[in-house]
Amino acid sequence: MTKTKAKPFLKWAGGKTQLLPTIDSFLPKTFRNEEGVTYIEPFVGGGAMLFYMLQKYPNIKRAVINDINPHLIKTYSVIRDEPYTLIEALNEIQTEFKLLGDYDKQKDLYLDIRNRFNQQYLTNIEEASYMIFLNRTCFNGLYRENSKGGFNVPFGRYSNPTICDEELILADSELLQKVEILNGDFSHTAKHIQGYTFFYFDPPYRPLDATSSFNSYVKESFDDNEQIRLKHFYSELTVDGCLAMLSNSDCKGRNAKDDFFDKLYKDFFIERVYAKRSINANAAKRGILTELLIRNYENYQGNPENLLNI
Repeated sequence: MTKTKAKPFLKWAGGKTQLLPTIDSFLPKTFRNEEGVTYIEPFVGGGAMLFYMLQKYPNIKRAVINDINPHLIKTYSVIRDEPYTLIEALNEIQTEFKLLGDYDKQKDLYLDIRNRFNQQYLTNIEEASYMIFLNRTCFNGLYRENSKGGFNVPFGRYSNPTICDEELILADSELLQKVEILNGDFSHTAKHIQGYTFFYFDPPYRPLDATSSFNSYVKESFDDNEQIRLKHFYSELTVDGCLAMLSNSDCKGRNAKDDFFDKLYKDFFIERVYAKRSINANAAKRGILTELLIRNYENYQGNPENLLNI
């Protein structure tokens, strides 16, 4: 058993690491004491919430994660099922990358692997190792695809990136043993409801403005129609008796007249919480802003402390 704490193995735009204590405080009052909880994340992304929840709440007996991004989901599956083979592959890439030394040669290797990653026929190990390598060496740790589904983020500038974090992969693999891993539309997760079921939704955020549109991280865009479809799914889960929380951008915080989410989720409990965001195309727009936490239950674990002290 590894002593390393499980945490996201990728850098991920919109990751929830610094919001975890606040999200935790808004969990249902009944969550902590319920036995045999089913935990479902239809948009797992980097997995900060997943790893946090599985380590803090041993009463989660079953977890289901999903994402529309097949490369991401394949990487989760490989870490769960073939961690040692993945570590071997990553060590080979890391050794090659660091022996090159020169920035231009490392960039050439990056572009070569990016090109291979965008090919159709890869083994599971190749796909996962390339995904992690690209994430650790690309600009800002972004994941972005062009209209054809090809990963197109340029090479970043890192003096000594950790490409193979062996202990972290083993810690994550150990935790993922109790997790069912799905690739597809968020609505398909409804098939996995079982007993006391809690959903946490972290969908692609609605852009605050034209320059913050990081929600097209795969070729299928998540526009307002998708946000509305998600709300209908959220309402159906509520009728079915599931407990659910959802995160999204606070568009009203940027534009007082933009009440898209306030109207869409008017029948639910909407909280505005503070978050730091460091990934933005415009450096002047990085910093503290508000995000939404929307829940379909009234009683939560306790009032969040020090929301302003971040």
